[in-house]
Amino acid sequence: MHLNRLAVCFALFPITVVAPLAAADSETRVLVVVGPSNHPPGSHEVAAGGRLIRHCLNEAKNIEGVAATVVYGWPTDEEILAEADTVVFLGDTFPANRFPESGPILARLGKMMARGCGIVCIHYATGLRAEDVTPEGEHPLLHWLGGYFATRCPHHQSVARIYRNATISPAATTHPVSRGWQEFTLHDEPYINNYFGRDGNRLAANVTALATSLLPPEQPQPEVVAWSVDRRDGGRGFAIVMPHFYRSWKHNDLRTFILNGIVWTAHRDVPLDGVQSALPDLRRFKPYLEFAERG
Repeated sequence: MHLNRLAVCFALFPITVVAPLAAADSETRVLVVVGPSNHPPGSHEVAAGGRLIRHCLNEAKNIEGVAATVVYGWPTDEEILAEADTVVFLGDTFPANRFPESGPILARLGKMMARGCGIVCIHYATGLRAEDVTPEGEHPLLHWLGGYFATRCPHHQSVARIYRNATISPAATTHPVSRGWQEFTLHDEPYINNYFGRDGNRLAANVTALATSLLPPEQPQPEVVAWSVDRRDGGRGFAIVMPHFYRSWKHNDLRTFILNGIVWTAHRDVPLDGVQSALPDLRRFKPYLEFAERG
């Protein structure tokens, strides 16, 4: 059994909130919420991934006024929740359902969504379990995010499989989140057959497929691996079912894609060349153990 790396994060970082320099009122506030993960070193690395996202947003080359904060677990500081323009989740399935007192957390998150706060889920954080949803697959995340990865759910079976060469292609080239990145190939685990609702699993009218991949290799068909939603409450959602491997953050196109999605959900203009970030040594963000180059 793998150690629970969220517990390790709390041990290494005893202060719940890792805050940037004091932000001006005009700044865009991005709240990065790290949930539990039991994956082995080199995969998921949700805490290191959260710190990496914070760094890339706060140090972006071509966008100013973004202040990202990382929390490990659901924050107890009401001011942080009230000020967030968008909230980014990383963890093994949707963290709001994995934290203690998930009911009140979902209710508080619902209030944030109702005021137009954005939401982003990355890789396994897009996932919901059978016990999280109704027999018909209903869950607030379906509407906040536009879809989810169905983990062993009776109503739908999404697929998690590692592909040595998965080519990720833009599917909405005029969408702001598609700026500054182009088709790329990586060794990773993009989930397929994701769930988008009871209407034949078709994307709702307000949901846009942002990227597809021809998977699985033996029976390839265009699978939606990233999408966005423009919600009726005025909020925005962005989901991407990568990266599984921590090393995948080295891909400039993937990193730009994810940063674009975060910025867009916060109602900021995405630069024409995408959100540009210089990636330092990934070890700087203290993965659970130094990640392996193999995987």
